[in-house]
Amino acid sequence: MGSPSGAGRTGGGRPGAGGRRPKPVRDEARNVAYDLLRAVDERDAYANLLMPTLLRERGLSGRDAALATELAYGTLRGLGTYDEIVAACSDRPPEDIDPPLLDAIRLGVHQLLKTRVPPHAAVSATVDLVRLRVGTGASKFANAILRKVATRDFDQWLPIVAPDPGEDAVGHLAVAYSHPRWIVSALRDAVGGGFEETADLLAADNERPAVTLVAWPGRSTVGELVEDGAAAARYSPYAAYLPEGDPASLEAVAQGRAAVQDEASQLVALALTRVPVEGSDRYWLDMCAGPGGKAGLLDALAVQNDRHLLAADQRFHRARLVWRATRRAGVITADGTRPAWRDGAFDRVLVDAPCTGLGALRRRPEARWRRSSDSVQELGAIQRRLLGSALDAVRPGGVVAYVTCSPHLAETRVVVGDVVKRRGDAELLDAPSYLREVDHLGEGPYAQFWPHRHGTDAMFLSLIRRT
Repeated sequence: MGSPSGAGRTGGGRPGAGGRRPKPVRDEARNVAYDLLRAVDERDAYANLLMPTLLRERGLSGRDAALATELAYGTLRGLGTYDEIVAACSDRPPEDIDPPLLDAIRLGVHQLLKTRVPPHAAVSATVDLVRLRVGTGASKFANAILRKVATRDFDQWLPIVAPDPGEDAVGHLAVAYSHPRWIVSALRDAVGGGFEETADLLAADNERPAVTLVAWPGRSTVGELVEDGAAAARYSPYAAYLPEGDPASLEAVAQGRAAVQDEASQLVALALTRVPVEGSDRYWLDMCAGPGGKAGLLDALAVQNDRHLLAADQRFHRARLVWRATRRAGVITADGTRPAWRDGAFDRVLVDAPCTGLGALRRRPEARWRRSSDSVQELGAIQRRLLGSALDAVRPGGVVAYVTCSPHLAETRVVVGDVVKRRGDAELLDAPSYLREVDHLGEGPYAQFWPHRHGTDAMFLSLIRRT
């Protein structure tokens, strides 16, 4: 297995003794990264789910595993920018390049422009990869492209391939930060329209997020996680940051007493439990509970406070994950738009609605290339039905938390505003006031987390009391 830098390899197809080309070296870290890219392209695989499996199957760990992960995730994040650079260096557009070859070239471009891999090693290692996985003829094409890319660094390429920001600010940001144009427009509107803050948000989307853990109350503590190498989190009383290493190596995680969960996800669930309700407060519902992160925390809090949680998900395999994450909750397979419970049965309801996932682009690098603006309209109808069903499920005086892992205005404020206005029996509460430990959540009544402000996913929260 080669070194992480790729240094010391045979040159990119240069003839050896007797004029024969040296045999290409198989670099397993780069092959894993390449196989991940191909799986994402060919069968819509989820990178964060497939990568651990590939690393385990190929026996990669330590620096080699870190290299494979960085190459794959970094290439997926930068794909839009890299394709513009490839187009500038090729006599044919990227869409006309054979996809297996294009993915290998993208890996090479990422190494040249965004890593510390020496240029000669990045080119030669990628050419070896192409010779092994695509073909000798294709390797010559890759070699020519990558040598042209290597003549400039990223900052020098940007003014060549990106529109002038003064003439097309959205187009410039889309290329500079490798996001589809429609997403840049949506995020700019959601964050308030400023060029600089939009750029900060897009840059945060391209950073590798820290691993955040949740210590389920009554089962583990932040102190236990800290003793095992984590650091207490900034906001959530149940969160800890893991600076490095495999979360499963921590005893509490391995035993199912703690888990990986974004800090904003913890806080939106916690906010629901903080809203005072008059009278009964015994029955809680998590309407879209899979895969179980928020349900796990709500269940732990319910057990501590003698409450009862019902967790539902439309899909059986996701409901099964919820069952594994919870301790005492009732878990069922049910469609929230066709409820399996009677109206007014619950005191608190969480509806974590399906959405575009634009708030978690750091963790799901391929997601930005899978959605289109059409997805927003399609999901909006489902979100409205789910929120309406949640308000039916809660009793008068009870409270609903509407949550999305997207800051898109059409999935957040617009949905809530439409449903509340139509019903006439719902009152918006000031969500930021129930999260006093977090600053810059907005002026209310909605709370919006941001990667560049809080270091979390861009999670949206609305709290609604049924009147």
